[in-house]
Amino acid sequence: MLSFFKDYKRFAIVFLIISIVIISIIYNKLNVYQPLPIYQPAMVSAELVDSTIQYQKKYHKIADFSLINQNGKTITQDDYKDKIYVADFFFTTCQTICPIMTSNMVDIQKEILNDAEVMLLSHSVTPEIDTAAQLKRYAIEKGVVDSKWNLVTGDKKQIYKLARKSYLAVKDNGDGGPFDMVHTENFMLIDKKRQIRGFYDGTNPDDINRLLDDIKILKKEPVK
Repeated sequence: MLSFFKDYKRFAIVFLIISIVIISIIYNKLNVYQPLPIYQPAMVSAELVDSTIQYQKKYHKIADFSLINQNGKTITQDDYKDKIYVADFFFTTCQTICPIMTSNMVDIQKEILNDAEVMLLSHSVTPEIDTAAQLKRYAIEKGVVDSKWNLVTGDKKQIYKLARKSYLAVKDNGDGGPFDMVHTENFMLIDKKRQIRGFYDGTNPDDINRLLDDIKILKKEPVK
């Protein structure tokens, strides 16, 4: 009888080890790395995309730009070279969704503060109001860290084109005026190749958590 229990104990131990190995293999198979999608104009709501590129299905990238930040410095695509970044559109006098968006962007800033690979970029949709001096006041009030986060203003035509033709994030206000736009709550995740890899509701805490998780995924992606 004692011999039977000894043999049973050995069998149980071997069975347990084999089970752990099998479960580990299955777990690893089910958790294969899944890259984030690369968004193209044809994948985004038509109201956010300029009509000239609505049906584009590949090769979409953020265009070159030259804008002025809160410190009066010219910011171009070169300042974001080899960086992952989160972009949005806002204006400093907005009293609706902007304060929530900015607060959530501040939370993102805290998470990426010591990460040299990740930055933030916020574009004003009312550049005639949001001068560099106005952006500086806003930046100080909100706790913007200059080395991580640029608030930019500049030529309204350029910002409109970036919003509608590059970031696919802003609505035309429909009144027929040139380059008039209505910003949305969208945050966009941009990779090191200047491709859009995610859209997020900048007012939704769950989406902010998803964005932070997606940044981690994107950091693991090999750059070819």
